[in-house]
Formats: sequence, structure tokens, C-alpha cells
Amino acid sequence: MSGHSKWHTIKHKKGAADAKRGKIFTRIIKELTVAARSGGGDIDSNPRLRTIVAEAKSVNMPADNIKRAIQRGTGELPGVSYEEINYEGYGPGGAAVIVETLTDNKNRTVGEIRHVLSKHGGNLAAENSVAWMFDKKGYIVVEKSKADEDTLMAAAIDAGADDMRDDGEAWEIVSAPDAFQKVLDAVKALNIEPAAAEIAFLPQNYVKLEGKPAQQMIKLMEALEEHEDSKKVWSNADIEEKEIEASLA
Repeated sequence: MSGHSKWHTIKHKKGAADAKRGKIFTRIIKELTVAARSGGGDIDSNPRLRTIVAEAKSVNMPADNIKRAIQRGTGELPGVSYEEINYEGYGPGGAAVIVETLTDNKNRTVGEIRHVLSKHGGNLAAENSVAWMFDKKGYIVVEKSKADEDTLMAAAIDAGADDMRDDGEAWEIVSAPDAFQKVLDAVKALNIEPAAAEIAFLPQNYVKLEGKPAQQMIKLMEALEEHEDSKKVWSNADIEEKEIEASLA
């Protein structure tokens, strides 16, 4: 899991800057609208919406913004209709990439994602050409300093988690997507706020990158994440911590 976790390291270090740019608010508003449209505006009966509302509150999004985004999704207010589309491709060194997007113009988005990939040494691929290399899972990261291993494991497994793994400074809890919300609720019931909690595309195997390909890959992932329609970006690239630190210097 090292590659995935280390990409989380980049995202956590970039988090404050992203919030200042408003990028994270824009993404969450889109997700709130889509979740409300597909499952209704009641957070008690819509687990996906409940998770996104919790994320919105964690980054201090105003309650009025949350309410309006949900009302656009339910049709109570006029608004843009977004589609969820995943794009697949390859980056430097043959590493696989999946880009989850929320877009109101898929023709524009596919052209722009293709351009970003090409500019950074990658290429867009056909649907299902790399998705088979990943497993879609519930994924929760808990810093070791915040949890007792045995207590956390017992709560997670009892709630339906498949596994809890040691990733150095953190525990990684993996579950089936339909068990994710129950496992997350069990973790939070221990008064633990996870470092990450999401439905993730977890690589079955990793492609190790070093030197120039690693630096190119980091720049590619950052550019894809900064795209206005990007929701989440996943890769099976395994990049050493020193490469990540160099890119942030």
C-alpha cells in the first residue's frame, strides 16, 4: 500500500493551499449535488450524502453553501447537472491512472484530461484498459497516535471491514464499498477523526518509479487533481518519500 499512502502524504501537505484556492469547496459542492440527486436530500437515509456533508463541515464550508448544493441536487433550486465519468490512462514509466470527474460537459473534460496526460508524459486509454488493475474498496486511514490497535481493529472488523494494515505511521482499514459507511461510523464512534476516508481504487500491484519518471508522475498527478472537474485521482505508481519531498521543496 506504500504508493497509495504516499500519494495521500502529498495531498495532505497540499490540503491547505487547495482550500485557499477554493478547489476543495468546488469539488464538495459538486459531490453534494450529485449525491442528493441520486439518493435524495435526507442525510439520515442517504449514506453517501452524509459522508460528503461531514467532509464539508470538516473544511468549514458554510451551512448555507451545503444546503444550497443539496437543494440543487433535489431540484428545489435551479442548478447545473453534473455527470460522474471516470477516465483511464497511463503516466510516465507505464504507471496506470484513473481520474474520477464530475462534469457538466464531458466533451470538454475528456479533451482537457487528454491534454494534461500528454503534457506530462502520459496518454489517455480506452475504458476498462486499466480499471482491472484496481479494486474498488472502502478505505480509511487512521494515524497510529490517535488509536489503540486492538480497539480499532475490533471495532472495524465487527462493523464489516475486511482487513486492517500497518502502513508505518498509520493504520489502513479496507472494506467492501457497501460496508464503508458502517465501518466509518464505528471508527468515529471511538472519537477518532480519520486522516482519510473514501471509496478508493486500490492498486492490486505497484509500478516503482524513481528519478525523472517519478518527478514527472508527481507533476502529472498534481495537474490532474487541480483540474476543475477532477474529483479523485488514483495511480499504481510507487514513489519513494524522498521523491515526494523533493517535489514539495
